[in-house]
Amino acid sequence: MITDLISAGLQILDKVLPDPVAKAEAKAKLLLLQQQGELRELELELQRDLAQSATNTAEAGSQDPFVRRWRPAIGWICGIGLGYQFLLQPLLAWLSPAVALSAPPAIELGDLLTLLVGMLGLSGMRTAEKIKGVAS
Repeated sequence: MITDLISAGLQILDKVLPDPVAKAEAKAKLLLLQQQGELRELELELQRDLAQSATNTAEAGSQDPFVRRWRPAIGWICGIGLGYQFLLQPLLAWLSPAVALSAPPAIELGDLLTLLVGMLGLSGMRTAEKIKGVAS
């Protein structure tokens, strides 16, 4: 969005300022403002990432198992949910007419897969950090 505004500002400068020197100075100021804005965005992202890292470190060092183990618990829930959906539910649906029971319900996989893919992505990033020697 900022880049679009800067581009529009440069086009307006081309039409408004006839003097090439004044036009060049105005363009330089606009480009400097753009760079400063992008640097500020990077600083904010870095601060957010550092805060998240501190939170992760505090959670990992906690003696409370509910704080320290909530991520693995979510992983187990995802694994159990996928195991049910792709192994147990079809098998029970196949066997249920033989024992005069109704077929078991299927799981809505959209939210489960979103959670699982996000966790796998974070795990992959953590593995890459360990391989590169960034994290101990």
